[in-house]
Amino acid sequence: MDKSTRKSKKSTSAASTDSTSPANSANKDISQQENPALATITVTAVEIPELTEEEQSDRLHLERKVEKAVFEAGKALMELRDRRLYRSTHSTFEEYCKDRFGFERRHPYRLIEASAVFDNLIKMCPNWTQNEDDPDTVHSGQRQILPTAEGQVRPMTKLQPQEQQEAWLRAVEVAGGKVPTGRIVKDVVQRIMERTQVPNTYQIGEVCQIITKDNPELRGKGGCWGIVNHVGEFSCTVKTWDGEYTVGLQHLKSYNYLPAECQQMQVICDRISRVYSDSLEETVKSLLQLLGRVNRPYLTAVEEKLLKLLELEYGRIP
Repeated sequence: MDKSTRKSKKSTSAASTDSTSPANSANKDISQQENPALATITVTAVEIPELTEEEQSDRLHLERKVEKAVFEAGKALMELRDRRLYRSTHSTFEEYCKDRFGFERRHPYRLIEASAVFDNLIKMCPNWTQNEDDPDTVHSGQRQILPTAEGQVRPMTKLQPQEQQEAWLRAVEVAGGKVPTGRIVKDVVQRIMERTQVPNTYQIGEVCQIITKDNPELRGKGGCWGIVNHVGEFSCTVKTWDGEYTVGLQHLKSYNYLPAECQQMQVICDRISRVYSDSLEETVKSLLQLLGRVNRPYLTAVEEKLLKLLELEYGRIP
């Protein structure tokens, strides 16, 4: 009995020592450590190298590509429109843009207008160049702030080129030297327009020439004359040979005709309008359009005979 008891005690003692040895060792290590809240953590600093001259040049080159992307689209659309490269598949530029690019009617024109403003803003940035691969001009110590989206330049399409540059510089200043939002640009443009507001002096019945000035909504009307039949605060409604158009004051120029001459032009306008129709032959429409561009308050004897002939032919004599 005594030997059996002694063996059991030895076995228990050995088992107890073996099972607690690793845990006790770990606990002992933890207990001997300092308070974790007071422990010191060593962080190795990683040095970020400065950009090399080549990398700075690459960065500017790529940034300019981003800035110009949307405005290059506007230039491409302008060429597609002006050269009528859509004519093999679509009858109008608007239909082509909707089917090919998913653009709504006004969007391609906004991009075209924006590209013209962007080109104007580039003129005041001496560090820009058309040849972006030229290292002498791509690298610059001063970054030029230019628009990156169509919405940032849309408000400036209402201004003259010099005013556009002024508005953009002011908007960049308001934005703290960064690319301004469309809202900031709009506010700046509004203040410039209020400052330069010119009263509308046109009168009903006055004969004016339409000046397009890259306004896509007036495409095909450059040089045409019209009769003012409504005077607004910033625009006039004028009647031409094929309809009525609301035209901003900056797109009108008075012929300064005498009252009797204005009345005579009103009669001519009414006569052309009664004959003109989209269903007419192209040669007839072209003739009427030319009459709608004469820069004198009368028709020559030949022009008068041609117009009378068309009135007889199409039964449009009043």
